[in-house]
Amino acid sequence: MAKPLTKSQIADNIAKKTGVTKKTAGDMLNQLAQLSYKEAKNSFTIPGVGKLVLVNRKARMGRNPQTGQAIKIPAKKVVKFRVAKACKDAVLGK
Repeated sequence: MAKPLTKSQIADNIAKKTGVTKKTAGDMLNQLAQLSYKEAKNSFTIPGVGKLVLVNRKARMGRNPQTGQAIKIPAKKVVKFRVAKACKDAVLGK
């Protein structure tokens, strides 16, 4: 299995395709990440890739794997990424 691309490899690829410098492409990636962190509570969509959404997870009963004792897991907010249909079709095929 191939290794995943690093941030600098992604920035380099974007720089070559768009004609900007590698530093500018890296800055664009950083700004996209910062914007997604800030806007995730309202859901943040990257067209053609997917969206970040904030979800309330209910309280539930769990089990300590070491002792087998039942424990209560409290309710909490979690961030989820929902993959867009276009991305699924491109990666997995129809």
